[in-house]
Amino acid sequence: MAHLTEQFDHPAWLTAAGTLAGYGLILLFMFLLLFILPYLLFPA
Repeated sequence: MAHLTEQFDHPAWLTAAGTLAGYGLILLFMFLLLFILPYLLFPA
């Protein structure tokens, strides 16, 4: 198992994970802002 963690020890993997996490947070925020908030403000 130690070989597996050494394989992903390069800083590029940390950068890729941070980029994906950042995009995920932005998409979650946009989803809440564009779909959930109007649903709560204007109930059907």
